[in-house]
Amino acid sequence: MMMKHWTWSLLYCTALLLSDVVQATYHLRSGDPQLIAAQSYAQARHNARPPFRTLNPTKEDAQCRSRPLDLVFIIDSSRSVRPAEFEKVRMFLANMVDTLDVGPDATRVAIVNYASTVKIEFFLKNYFNKLDLKKAIARIQPLATGTMTGLAIKTAMNEAFTEQSGARPRSRNISKVAIIVTDGRPQDQVEEVSAEARASGVEMYAVGVDRADMRSLQLMASVPLDDHVFYVETYGVIEKLTSKFRETLCGVDPCAMGHDCQHTCVSTNASYHCKCWNGYVLNPDKKTCSRKSVDPCAMGHDCQHTCVSTNASYHCKCWNGYVLNPDKKTCSIKRVDPCAMGHDCQHTCVSTNASYHCKCWNGYVLNPDKKTCSLKQVKVEVLEDPCKCEARVAFQKQTQAAIQQLTANLADVSGRIQRLEGVLGQA
Repeated sequence: MMMKHWTWSLLYCTALLLSDVVQATYHLRSGDPQLIAAQSYAQARHNARPPFRTLNPTKEDAQCRSRPLDLVFIIDSSRSVRPAEFEKVRMFLANMVDTLDVGPDATRVAIVNYASTVKIEFFLKNYFNKLDLKKAIARIQPLATGTMTGLAIKTAMNEAFTEQSGARPRSRNISKVAIIVTDGRPQDQVEEVSAEARASGVEMYAVGVDRADMRSLQLMASVPLDDHVFYVETYGVIEKLTSKFRETLCGVDPCAMGHDCQHTCVSTNASYHCKCWNGYVLNPDKKTCSRKSVDPCAMGHDCQHTCVSTNASYHCKCWNGYVLNPDKKTCSIKRVDPCAMGHDCQHTCVSTNASYHCKCWNGYVLNPDKKTCSLKQVKVEVLEDPCKCEARVAFQKQTQAAIQQLTANLADVSGRIQRLEGVLGQA
């Protein structure tokens, strides 16, 4: 009789213990009706029973827009996850993608697959549309034995959440989110690496399935735990968490609240920035756009030396020491005028290729130094007068002197005319 009483007492205590465990998890059962209890671990501890929440998106849910995220799923695919169960995980991931606004300026997604080893299936920079993402998810295969959750978190931080892998810079103020899905107890330490991830700004969600260790989930997740720790009894109902995450990741669309962008508004958490269409650039006011100027030279040219863009056209220019040929395209070496570089001619300098020579004005002759000039001597032959008439001889001498003076005057006038011509030519 006492044995029977002791047995009933044991069964009663066991029932109370199981009841407490059931209430201490975000619990979803595969046999529940359309309305399924959706409650997190910490909420169930503080409330008598979890509230009921429909998993069919309401009209308001359909209008909800997920905030831009750098989202990394960390998926346990150890041997304890059977093939049919892993297929449920793939369905969960695909359904999650459907709830997100995926794009280069919206949410970017990466997946880290782990067991005893870690494999990054794809990075945040790889896929920017839902179709390609879901195709990549369908190709994911489970790994092997072991549950190295700490190593997976560390790999995600060191390789998936980097700018080289597609994560946006901190200055963009894009939320970093990691969702860990596991069905076992980690075989390595998760507390320290999870704390480092949270300290770096990553929001951590932990989803436990079946035999998952609740204490480990709590150590990995961000606070408050009631918003970041979830549990489901089987993989068969994990996809039901989609609506819960949809609600959690939903945010207000700043662009939908009104903006002053001329072209495109891009929401970034609680703010937004403007973006221009292709062929336009953003003006300094960060709101309006101007057509991107087309560089005619960059479009192709036939200049031998330098192309100079001018509005919608261009012209050719030669390097220093060259002149543009009549075809306005090719260039020739500029001829250097030796006389213009400086000379020591008394009268006229005449350039000849790379050198020069001196020339005298009319009525002058070049001296032996090839630089200076002297008045040309006019010889007047005086014939001896047979009659010995002194008057005639004197007249001849006077005539000779007059001719020489006239020659000098003509030479001086000729020189002045040449100098004047030179001045006029330079003008």
